[in-house]
Formats: sequence, structure tokens, C-alpha cells
Amino acid sequence: MKRLCLLLALVSFAASAEEGMPAGAPEAVPHEGHEEHGGHGSEGGCPVEHEEHHTDTSSVIFHHVSDSSEYEFELPWPGVEHNPTLDLGHIFAPLKIETAPCACSIPAPAAFGAFPSIGQAMGGCWDLRPTKSIFMMWIAVGLLVILVSLMKHTDATQLVPRGTGANMLESLVLFVRDEISVKNIGAAEAGRYTPFLTTAFFFILFCNWLGLIPNMATATGSLGVTLGLALITFFLTQVAAIRSAGIGGYLSHLTGGTPWPMWPIMIPVEILGLFTKPFALMVRLFANMLAGHMVLFFVLGLIFIIHPLAAVASVPMAAALYMLEIFVGLMQAYIFTMLSALFIGMGVAMGHHGHDDHGHGHEEHAH
Repeated sequence: MKRLCLLLALVSFAASAEEGMPAGAPEAVPHEGHEEHGGHGSEGGCPVEHEEHHTDTSSVIFHHVSDSSEYEFELPWPGVEHNPTLDLGHIFAPLKIETAPCACSIPAPAAFGAFPSIGQAMGGCWDLRPTKSIFMMWIAVGLLVILVSLMKHTDATQLVPRGTGANMLESLVLFVRDEISVKNIGAAEAGRYTPFLTTAFFFILFCNWLGLIPNMATATGSLGVTLGLALITFFLTQVAAIRSAGIGGYLSHLTGGTPWPMWPIMIPVEILGLFTKPFALMVRLFANMLAGHMVLFFVLGLIFIIHPLAAVASVPMAAALYMLEIFVGLMQAYIFTMLSALFIGMGVAMGHHGHDDHGHGHEEHAH
């Protein structure tokens, strides 16, 4: 399970590094955190432009939910002008590789649209430094490995685990295996994919709940992290389909079982359907976690937007939303795992459909 957690972290890290900052959210700080906001700075002799940010309620909310290269610790007591900041871009500076002079300072071509990091990589800039979301994901993976190591049943002489932690962990694992994996994939193939589904469930749950702790952030509120998780499910789904139906059955399934004159219509539709499933996984998890935190911050922001007396209503509402976010974090982990098992089960079912069609063909031929 530890290896699977680390695999999830590495794949999500690669996806987040390729995707860059979430679209629509302003970057809180530049990668090099030693220059002032506004004006022009320099990075290794290359010009770098910085944006000016206005301090208002919306900018504060976006600052909390957006990704950046710095991790800021917000102190709860007044009188602090500058909060302590962990400059991730400076700490992991060796992970920024420039194969051409000033490659990371040249704007990405407009042809790459929402994926500027790909354009910079094509131009000679490989910026693999972790952002705040990736740093939170590492913390979630570390906590998950530690807690599972402490709670797992290690006494081989006792078949029944003892202790609250061991029994709770076993009940959750059995729930994922029996209620999600077996019922959606089938008992014959469920054991092959249960480790991934169990790891995905706990990993997403820890990432969701970690963002509810003060001075922490929600890794699954970053589009790059959810993209990485969705890509893992996508590749496993295709592997399950090819393993079950074979490469020939997999390709023939793209025709939708229609006559060959309909293939120019059905094949693009079936290929598009392959990518809508991971897209739904990515957007569902990202949107729910991001929207929940933004609503929570906005309710608290009513104190500054309307009047300090609004705290009489906004604070109880924020407390209720906070409790709801605990449930939402668990629910989103369950939904992602359930849909992943469903998509993998659909891939496994390709082989059964092919065998059934083949069997019916023989039956009709004999008749």
C-alpha cells in the first residue's frame, strides 16, 4: 500500500507540474519570492514581470484557494505584519531546469492555451518545483503511511484484529472491497484492482480533510492533482478492457457493434466517450472541494463586506458549513472510488460481452 501511495503522489506531481496554476485563480506570488510585487524584477539576468494585487475580500479568498510557489503560515494573533513563509520555489530550485537561456522567462505560445507549462517545456524550460498543493499532497501521503502503519493488524497469530484503530481500518478496507470493488468489477477481477481503489479512497480522503486544518490547504482543490488521479483511473480502465477483451475486441468495441457504414460516426463518438469519464472524475472532485472552501470563506467574509455585527449570523453558518465539509470530503472520496470501480468494471465487461456475442454466433450457426 505504501508503494501505491507513493505512485499516486508521483503521478499527481507530474500532472500538476505539467498543468501549472489553476485557470481563473490569480497566482499569489511569483516563483522567486524575494522580489517585490509590481514593477519588473530579474531572475538570473532575465526580465520577469509581476502583477499588482489589490487587497479586498475576493483577492483574499482567491489567495487562500489558489495554488502558488510559497506556503504561507497565517498566525492567529494580531500585530504581525508579515506571516512566516516557506519558499518552495527557492528550496526546490534544482528542479527548475533551463535547457535554453531565459527559457522560463519567455511567455508560452498562445497556441497552448490553458497549458502554458507545456509551451515552456517545448521552449527549453522544465519547471518541476512543487507548489503548495503538491506540498500538501506529500504531507497527506506521509500521514496516510504513518497512520496505516500504526493501525494495521500485525499479529499473525490472531486472525481477528484487536484495537479500535485496527478494527476501523479493516472495516473501511472491507467496505471498499465488498461494497465498491466486488459489486462493480465482479468477484473474479475485483482482487486485481482493490489495492488501487483502497489507496485512492484513503489518499483522497486525507487530502480532503487535511485542507480543513488551519494553515493547511486542500490538494484536491488543484486541477492538476485531480487530473493526475483521473489519468490513473483512465489508464487502468483501458488496461482492464484490453486484458479482458484483447486488443482486437477492444478495437472492435469502438465500432459500437454497428455496420461498417456507421463506423465514421460511431468510432469518434466512442473515442470521445473514453475521455469524458476521466474528465468527469477530474472536474467533479476539483469543483466540489474548491467550491466548498470558497463558500466557507465567503460566509466569513460577510463580516468585512457588510458589518462586524454580521458575525452573529456568519460565524454559526461557517461552523455548520465546516461540519458539512467534513462529510463532503468523505463523500467525494467515496464517489471518486465508486466511479473509478464502475469505469474499470465497464472495461472488464468488454471481454464478457465479446465472449457472449461469440457464443451466440456459434449457437446460431449450429441451429
